[in-house]
Amino acid sequence: MVFSVPVTVRGYELDTQGHLNQAVYLQYTEHARWELLRAAGIGQNDLIAGGIGPVVLEANLKFLRELRGGEEVDVSCELQWAEGKVFQFKQQIVKKDGTVCADAVIVGGILDLAARKLVPNPAERLAAVASDPAVLGI
Repeated sequence: MVFSVPVTVRGYELDTQGHLNQAVYLQYTEHARWELLRAAGIGQNDLIAGGIGPVVLEANLKFLRELRGGEEVDVSCELQWAEGKVFQFKQQIVKKDGTVCADAVIVGGILDLAARKLVPNPAERLAAVASDPAVLGI
């Protein structure tokens, strides 16, 4: 399942060239991931109460087209589960006309907050705190 959230590029996010600052692209992808969790019924308090927290282990971002202030984009987020402790988010930042501005692959895990180690079954642990795990592809 591909989840998507709309974002409007704000003026204070621009760099001296007048386009979206490179670090903000990552912030947009993070925003989409948190919104995906929220759509699944998982809030930050739910994660803390469950003794777990999501972590980013690797981020690969390809900048394809510039974005300027006021432009509207959709930031997609698709979870790809695998066996083991890690999973991937495939994400894109796409203008309303369909132009792909950035591709991102984020490798993540779920941290056991007490043990400070990745849990061996991240999908199962997230499903346990989600009210709608299907949004997560579980």
